[in-house]
Amino acid sequence: MRSCYEAGRDGFWLHRWLLECEIDNLVVDSSSIEVSRRKRRAKTDRLDAGSLLRLLQRYFGGERRVWSVVHVPTPEDEDRRHLHRELMDLKRERTRLSNRIQGLLSSQGIRLPLHVDFICRIDDLRIWDGSPLPPDLQARITGTWERACTLRSRINALETAQRQQIRAGNDPVLDQVRQLASLRGIGVRSAWLFTMEFFAWRRFQNRRQVGGLAGLTPTPHQSGDTNRDLGISKAGNRLVRMVAVEIAWSWLRRQPESELARWYNAKFGHGSSRLRRIGIVALARKLLIELWRYLETGIPPAGAQFKTGEAQCQ
Repeated sequence: MRSCYEAGRDGFWLHRWLLECEIDNLVVDSSSIEVSRRKRRAKTDRLDAGSLLRLLQRYFGGERRVWSVVHVPTPEDEDRRHLHRELMDLKRERTRLSNRIQGLLSSQGIRLPLHVDFICRIDDLRIWDGSPLPPDLQARITGTWERACTLRSRINALETAQRQQIRAGNDPVLDQVRQLASLRGIGVRSAWLFTMEFFAWRRFQNRRQVGGLAGLTPTPHQSGDTNRDLGISKAGNRLVRMVAVEIAWSWLRRQPESELARWYNAKFGHGSSRLRRIGIVALARKLLIELWRYLETGIPPAGAQFKTGEAQCQ
């Protein structure tokens, strides 16, 4: 018996349950399913089920490229991704609260950096006419600051737990984190994300698969005399792609003597700002491929330098 369903908020528990029931199941990327290109098309659950059934028959009939099948992680690999994802969510929320406080103060003509002792000086703040902050506004700012402090405490606890795991953990996956973090230009958090989201639970066969999963592959558009490039596909892991571009900029500063940095400077370094931004995406793709090879073979990127001592865990 064979079945399939679209990847979504239900996650992979249903897939694992179907496998336990000895049902050959596929989790399908919904964006890869064929649809009608007409301006208006009928869409119901019944029609969608019929379409999935026909595509399932074609897939097991030999048309393997009829859709994209999601690679399902193990429960352990899936669980490893929660720490850094929670960290990113908490930091975004902390930034949102800080911006809200700054906006409330700016509405009264006050510009003040949000230091640790900010709340202790709130009673001394004066608005444009020299009077103190209105009581309801002060209460709102105080409540928002308290929520931001709670987030800060949680962030510090998670970052401490992350560093302790990297320093003392004996999981083979953590060895990959330490291996990446030993390179200059790659921090602990970036090495953690690369490993837990990308390298630890996927087995790549070639460099094209690495670039494709990160969404850093080109998308040509050719029809008749028209031939242009639409940019990168952005069809892969969004978090890895975002961090890869950030690490590419860091690589230029921290690894100026590496072959990747020299390649970028020779090809894009003297161009316009737009050309340099295009080039940094190409560098990000090349760097991801070199990091994959480094983890697979132990051979670092050509010309790369390593950190020393405690800097590897900072």
